[in-house]
Amino acid sequence: MIETSARLLKLLSLLQQPKEWSGTALAGELGVGVRTVRRDVDKLRNLGYPVDAIPGVAGYRLGAGAALPPLLLDDEEAIAVAIGLRAAASGTVAGTEESSVRALTKLEQVLPSRLRHRIELLQQIAVTPSGGPSVQPDVLLAVAAACRDHQRLRFDYSNHDGTATTRTTEPHRLVHTGRRWYLVAWDLDRDDWRTFRVDRVEPRIPTGPRFTPREVPDLTTTNRGVAYGGYRYQTRLLVHAPVEQVADKFGPNVATVTSVDATTTLVETGANSLEQLALHLGLLGYPLEIQSPPELIDHIRELTTRLAAAIPAS
Repeated sequence: MIETSARLLKLLSLLQQPKEWSGTALAGELGVGVRTVRRDVDKLRNLGYPVDAIPGVAGYRLGAGAALPPLLLDDEEAIAVAIGLRAAASGTVAGTEESSVRALTKLEQVLPSRLRHRIELLQQIAVTPSGGPSVQPDVLLAVAAACRDHQRLRFDYSNHDGTATTRTTEPHRLVHTGRRWYLVAWDLDRDDWRTFRVDRVEPRIPTGPRFTPREVPDLTTTNRGVAYGGYRYQTRLLVHAPVEQVADKFGPNVATVTSVDATTTLVETGANSLEQLALHLGLLGYPLEIQSPPELIDHIRELTTRLAAAIPAS
């Protein structure tokens, strides 16, 4: 039989799973009788864990309490929490940097060395872009709750050019690219899927009525909106190189890359200035044809004239 302290920890771990447990099932997992399970549940309650009794089935589930008791995390969960806290500490969500650092300090203090090594390895080989706009936590939580509860969400939205609009949506999901948070939603006024930068969203509370979720949009459409839909300028260009080579130049969160034929690739990307786009295209290293926008074509034509004039006459 498992010792009492170890049995309590195992019981707590079972109750943290998102399911309802009958007393008989818990007794079978722990190798004890149902009466022992009842006594152990009482001990957890005395320690501050809100274990709710389920009427009719003599069962239990872990509920929400007035204070947060200690949680048990398995190895993969501990790694995920540590990496998430490090990302939050870098400022991706406004106002959470200091609290994330405090929580991360507490977690890493008790991490086994094997887990600490795995986390450090992931941090060394994985690059998390920073410097993107931060999102207010209450905004992020309000949008996430609307997605979870399938409730219509109305919000004021600031477009890339500063134009303010009011949108009524059926929110589908949040997407984080490492630089920005995006909301993928069905826009009721435009009768189509749209992608919104969450740092430009101001939710109108309370949320609207519940809705029946629509079929999930094509992942390509979602990636396209996340990659460049929030920028002031979007461009389409044909690159004369195989798609495999071109894809190495662009991350999935920067552009969509589509094969046209064996030697031609369509690239759709964006930036907040024509200067940024011109610089990226100049560094691409492959022959290309710009299809849009006309402003970019005019800008590069003018830039080419200025650069040519800067070359000393032989």
